[in-house]
Amino acid sequence: MMSAERVLFVDHTGQIGGAELILLDVVQGRRDSSAFLFEPGPLARALSDRGLSVIASRWGRGLSQFRRDSSWLRALPLFGRLAAITAELARVARRHDVVYANSQKAFVLAAIANIVARRPLIWHLHDIISPAHFGKLQRRMQVFLANRFAARVIVPSEAAAAAFIDAGGRRSLVDVVPNGLAIEPLPVSQQELRLRLGLPSGPLVGVFSRLARWKGQHVLIEALAKLPGVHGIVVGDALFGEQDYATELKRLVAELGLGDRVHFLGHRSDVPLLMQAVDAMVHPSIDPEPFGRTLVEAMLAGVPVIATDAGAAPDILEHGRAGMLVPPGDARALAEALDAVLVEPEILKPQLDYAARRARTHYGLARMLDSIGLLIRSVGAGAAV
Repeated sequence: MMSAERVLFVDHTGQIGGAELILLDVVQGRRDSSAFLFEPGPLARALSDRGLSVIASRWGRGLSQFRRDSSWLRALPLFGRLAAITAELARVARRHDVVYANSQKAFVLAAIANIVARRPLIWHLHDIISPAHFGKLQRRMQVFLANRFAARVIVPSEAAAAAFIDAGGRRSLVDVVPNGLAIEPLPVSQQELRLRLGLPSGPLVGVFSRLARWKGQHVLIEALAKLPGVHGIVVGDALFGEQDYATELKRLVAELGLGDRVHFLGHRSDVPLLMQAVDAMVHPSIDPEPFGRTLVEAMLAGVPVIATDAGAAPDILEHGRAGMLVPPGDARALAEALDAVLVEPEILKPQLDYAARRARTHYGLARMLDSIGLLIRSVGAGAAV
């Protein structure tokens, strides 16, 4: 039975990325709760469809384009708008029992607003706090505010927990709650799916994430140049001011003569089906990932996974037992791994069966929702005492 805490869910964007997909699961059944977004967009509509009251800031439009690795000096001209959003957030927070910040930018402003609002604050940290992702001042500010204002910090993996603690965060604040999914593959053949989705026949691999340099789509493109006859689909858009990288990827495809083999599909709502249609799913991030939703999606779909040996991927794939691991940024190693998967796919049957069992056991949606629901109740109860 869903608890009655009035939760204010806060996110900086109106777009739907990986963290927002998790949020859309977390808010299920919380019809007495609200969402505060810095800007309108598809996320606002999706949250409203789930029964939440959605408040979009008057001052936040466009702030999601301020990248998380940017210098805070670039934020100085925005100070007035940031202060206005914080004031809005403080007023709204006082009407709720718990504040749940779903992104780094959301947490920073929610923590400052909490000086006035004085509500229990949960930070769902979907990032790895490291120099690869955040500037020095940003890391210090995040950790200081977490240690001072957060009641709990939820992270999706031990890798994310270790990075938070290494940056100075208090271990006692941290709860590791792996992201959870509830996806069942459709009983249709790969050939039928490709016909339905308009995908090419023959060897086909895919990468599924927003377009960003650290996500490593360029590594897959360079690997495909070493694999004649193999096609690749690139699923995802440049969401947060990373359009230059998307342009660079298309230029790289042209320079390598891969225009007829690399297919940019943009943002798609049918990712689970696309997963089932490929011969291998590649997770080529060049910097450590805090989790890897697409890894679990592919495991559930029964598709071979090749991932970078960094961040949470080794844990999710049990250090190679549930999928193949390659060094970050190594196109040659990725090409060799893909070749091995595509040449003798039948050898991987035991690994794929094990991966599917592991995904259901460790990364189920019900398990995640139960854990987060318990945390929200305990934080809310602690505040009421």
